[in-house]
Amino acid sequence: MDVPSGLDEAPFDEPRQASIPQGWTMSVWARVPKARLARWTPDGALLVSLPSTGQIVKLTPSDGGTQSTPLLEDLTQPHGMAFAGSTLYIAESDEIVAYDYAGGSATNRRTVAAGLPDDESPDLRGAYAHALKSVAVGRDGAVYFSIGSTGNVSAEDRDATPPRATIMRVPPGGGPAEPFATGVRNGTGLAVAPDGAVWTAVNGRDNVADPATGEVDPAYVNDHPPEQLAKLTPGRELGWPYCNIDGGPADVPFIRDVQTNAAGDKLDCDALPPVEQSFGAHSAPLGLSFVDGELPPPYARGALVGIHGSWNRRPPRAPEVSFYPWRDGGLGNQQTLVGGFQADDGSRWGRPVDAVAGPDGAVYITDDDAGAVYRLAPPGR
Repeated sequence: MDVPSGLDEAPFDEPRQASIPQGWTMSVWARVPKARLARWTPDGALLVSLPSTGQIVKLTPSDGGTQSTPLLEDLTQPHGMAFAGSTLYIAESDEIVAYDYAGGSATNRRTVAAGLPDDESPDLRGAYAHALKSVAVGRDGAVYFSIGSTGNVSAEDRDATPPRATIMRVPPGGGPAEPFATGVRNGTGLAVAPDGAVWTAVNGRDNVADPATGEVDPAYVNDHPPEQLAKLTPGRELGWPYCNIDGGPADVPFIRDVQTNAAGDKLDCDALPPVEQSFGAHSAPLGLSFVDGELPPPYARGALVGIHGSWNRRPPRAPEVSFYPWRDGGLGNQQTLVGGFQADDGSRWGRPVDAVAGPDGAVYITDDDAGAVYRLAPPGR
């Protein structure tokens, strides 16, 4: 890892090594404490969300480094961002908003969807594990956003108003948000593929019982259930908390959750279409983006996913940046684009959140644990 002078505070106060494609280079591009999701502006700046401080910061190259300036402040846990032309959409924890982006500034704030549940909602009394939200804009101008579940297993989310554990859709031109996909425990990754389809990367549940015994066995929990990488269609059902995917890595079928759906009468798991792709259990996929020609082969087309790594698995699931190649309108199996964040003893020096291709043909990776943005560059870039 190349670390420019002035960016060498911990964890870069000692040499760090990452596993990257042969011939590529990786460097610390900026230091941004608790950096989360990222998106490029039409004029070539990188926006990074900081839910912890209520900010969206703008990173631009400057002589000898990268300049960081606040684009927006005093937001409510801003997380996901998306551009549709010059319109910037931001997912705050309690609403989805839009701004006009021009001249390096965001102005003319308006609300796209309001009254969303978060940890300040009176009925939830602070009990909300997945308050952060993500947003994407379809080719037709429809706005999609995630509402995570309040907990690991909280079936009442499905009947809440608005329903939680969903991907919601606001029609082109505005209007009430309606569920587009249900049973989505925490669809933090949300992006539009090269063919216009909306995909989500889902954080699945913890402490699921072994169907063979009905007991919560750590040896079973370590690898079950896999996390989902799913193509969304109107009315898609992803099973939570009544059905879990099992197997993989691709075209993964659902099985009944013996803790929440013992008799199989809550949801018919066999009737659910298999999930297109998966991650190892407890991978914690966060940021999702697609590349379509920005990078050289074999990474020219496909999905980039920031894998945060597990918090409760033993041994821990390692953080990484994953790549899924685009093939025939779908995604091939998971490949590691960047690894090496975790030592053999399970200790870590970084945890990627998001990875997005830049206008210069490099990949920019946010890391909320190291407080950094990395630049991963192919040869010659």
